[in-house]
Amino acid sequence: MSAPLLRVENLRTYFHTAEGVVRAVDGVSFTLGPGETLGIVGESGCGKTVACLSILRLIDPPGRIEPDSRISLRDRDLTAASEGEMRSVRGNEISMIFQEPMTSLNPVWTIGDQIAEALRTHRSARPAEARRRAAEMLRLVGIPNPEQRLDEYPHQFSGGMRQRAMIAMALACDPSVLIADEPTTALDVTIQAEILDLLARLQEQLGMGLIFVSHDLGIIAQIADRVIVMYAGQVVESGTADELFGRPRHPYSEGLLRATPRVGRRMRRLSVIPGSVASPKRWPPGCRFHPRCPYAWSRCREDVPPLPGEARASRCWLEEEPARRTGGWDELALAEDH
Repeated sequence: MSAPLLRVENLRTYFHTAEGVVRAVDGVSFTLGPGETLGIVGESGCGKTVACLSILRLIDPPGRIEPDSRISLRDRDLTAASEGEMRSVRGNEISMIFQEPMTSLNPVWTIGDQIAEALRTHRSARPAEARRRAAEMLRLVGIPNPEQRLDEYPHQFSGGMRQRAMIAMALACDPSVLIADEPTTALDVTIQAEILDLLARLQEQLGMGLIFVSHDLGIIAQIADRVIVMYAGQVVESGTADELFGRPRHPYSEGLLRATPRVGRRMRRLSVIPGSVASPKRWPPGCRFHPRCPYAWSRCREDVPPLPGEARASRCWLEEEPARRTGGWDELALAEDH
């Protein structure tokens, strides 16, 4: 097995505010191999985006990555790198596609200038060479008439085309790692499918590792090799996509899957996870999911469950006491085959 491209160990990203410490990411660890797709799922507020921004060291004060965290690109420790060294990493060795391209693209720069900027910065490309490469990237992501489109502005692109332009910009320097943070949000299903096919094709061509963050479990099941489930700033379950979607171990993963509508099945009522994610200023004691968990008992409220250092792992006391997995989620909400 090849060595990981990216290794994240005990990542803790805290925001030190006047009102207290916000523990947005609290001890997250994972690896990413060459050509591998790692899916990250969880509700809003679970720390997915902050974890991805931390990899690129894009956390502004009062946020900071705590000293005992470690992020390694191959054998290079990014947590110890200077800001100048990180500028050579961002957009070059590690690129990121952000959630909303309209707010990520500069409205007063042409699409061509924004793609070419990375090439001029990281590859010292001359203007003509950078423009030619930018046109190649637009053609690669399926935008017609790329030479003409280079001189257009973001507001002249549709939502799907802006997302493709973001992908072209992220891939301009052939990165080893691509982070895609909800890249298909707000796109219709046809454009979503095109974007996913494009990413899969480019990943195969370039051999890059892909971190794909999404709320859509159907997309994650379709493209991911491995999946980590985040809740309250922590990884609560990890495994291959087949393992996690076939037999989830953690009650939170189980709840997410049961809350997902399924084509071809009639449902009496869509299952929901009661309550919401707690404030990161005051995570619950014990298991952080226990206030919303149908299986919780006294141990869950008092003791913090560990996450075994294994490829297939669940941060839950049910791993030691499986007999307590009774009752559970409302049976009326379960899908029934007809």
